Parts: sequence; C-alpha cells; structure tokens
Amino acid sequence: MKLHILGCYAATPKTMTHPTAQVLEIKNQLFLIDCGEGTQVEMRRNNIRFARIQRIFISHLHGDHFFGLPGLIATFRLLGREKELHIYGPKGVKEAITLLLKLGNSWTDYPLIFHELSSSEPECIYEDAQLKVQTIPLKHRIYTNGFLFSEKPRPRKLHIEAVKKFGIDKAYYRKIKNGADITLEDGRRVANKQLTLDPNPPRRYAYCSDTSFDPTIVPIVRGVDMLYHEATFLDSEEVLASKTGHSTARQAARIAQQAAVGQLLLGHYSTRYKSLEPFRAEAETIFPGVVLAEEGKAYEI
Repeated sequence: MKLHILGCYAATPKTMTHPTAQVLEIKNQLFLIDCGEGTQVEMRRNNIRFARIQRIFISHLHGDHFFGLPGLIATFRLLGREKELHIYGPKGVKEAITLLLKLGNSWTDYPLIFHELSSSEPECIYEDAQLKVQTIPLKHRIYTNGFLFSEKPRPRKLHIEAVKKFGIDKAYYRKIKNGADITLEDGRRVANKQLTLDPNPPRRYAYCSDTSFDPTIVPIVRGVDMLYHEATFLDSEEVLASKTGHSTARQAARIAQQAAVGQLLLGHYSTRYKSLEPFRAEAETIFPGVVLAEEGKAYEI
C-alpha cells in the first residue's frame, strides 16, 4: 500500500494548503478518498493518472471534503473517459452532483454510479479478490463515515531453492503457489509448506476524518498498520474541538494507543497554526509512532 496526500488541511484552502484529499494505491488500483477543492490540480502536480481512478470514497458532505468532486467528474468527461466511475458517499451526494450536471447540461459520457450510504453501523461497501472496504461510523456535525481498507491474505510465495532441490518442473509452479502438495517421480509426497514461503501479512489502512473523540471506533481500527486520524486542533483548543465535532492531536493519539495501531498519521489541521510540529509533540506524549501528513508526500504502509 502507498498513500498519497493531496490535501490535509481543514476548512478554506490557502495558497500553500489544501483541503482533504488522498489517493490510496493498492496493487495497481488507485482509490480517491475525499475530494476537497483543488484535488484535480494536486493530482496533476503529484502525477496521479486520472484514468486509474475507478472508485471515489466521500466521508461526508462538508465542502472541504467534496467540493472538488463536480470539477473532477467534469474533467473526466472532457478527457474522453469511457470507464464507469463509482462514488461511495452519504445519501445526498447523488442529488448534489446530478443537479450540477443537469443545470450545466453536462451529463457524463461514461457511467456514473453512486453508492449512497446511510447506515450508522460498520458495513462492507466494496470487495474484490484482493481488497475489502468497510465504513467506520464517525461522530461529526453531520452524517460521516471513515473507511477501513483491508488487503486479503496473499498466496504463499514459491520457495525457488526448495523446488529446485526436489527437481520439480516449472510446469508445477502455479499449482504449488495455489497450495497444492507435489508427488515426485519416486512416489514421495512433498508438503506445500516445504515448497513455499509465508506471504507478507495483509495490510490495513484506516481513514478517520472528521470526528469528535470517539473511543467506540477502537475495535474497528484495532491493530491497523496505519491510522489516519484528524487532529484539527491542539489540546489548548479542546473546547472548540468538542463544539465543532473535531479532535485534538492528543485525542487522536489516545485512539491510536487504545487501538494499538502501527502508525498514527495526523492531518486535517486548522490553518490557524503556523507550525505543525506542536501536533507531533503533543501526540507523542501519548503514542510514540506519530507521523505528520504533508501535502505532496507519499507514505508506504
């Protein structure tokens, strides 16, 4: 997995800061997570190929998380897109987008498929042979979901030295990778575990923005390799965080600590702060594995 940060600030965009947008790369698939203003410009700046985006996940219908979506949809049309585009988001996202397309008489020439969400419980919203995506219900001022991306277990790796040692023909390699034991010409049966190596463990990425401090998400994100958790404010503004349905860096760290995650990636910073280092320092008093999201940067998960 590789995570590309296109925008990681709250509220209004500025010259050098942009509202929320991320691209998650999983086995040659690209998933766009939220789409604040300027997302398509940042996609170009970061060499993200538009044609590879097949699925877009919108957490909630506040402007700094989806106002870039109409423009991106229109650009796909201008670029001659033919592949279908799937959009997962709260009930109302279809109405918002299709109204703009209707008023502008600019219907897409490609299939635009909406998957509207309304459940207050975690649910699987997408699954294929390699991946499963589930919602993470969050507590914000309006209906909001985070998203949990979980790789499925990979097949065992071929142990080249072992198969050569037993003199096994290459014609059996695929069968071995699929889990089969092998019977040699002399009648001996070789167990698959002797011919293969353990695969890399499946990775998991949890995206949580925007949300108040909410320990009920801990069981959902427990043990993920990386947790992106909003940290709009520092602890000195905890009252404001509670009032606006946001979290502080310290609160994000408490979630990471309770869930025993691998790394905590902070983001969705208020633009009131001149430096991001206080976010790291505050969070590290609770949880040691803190990383600051930075626009234009990619993170290996």
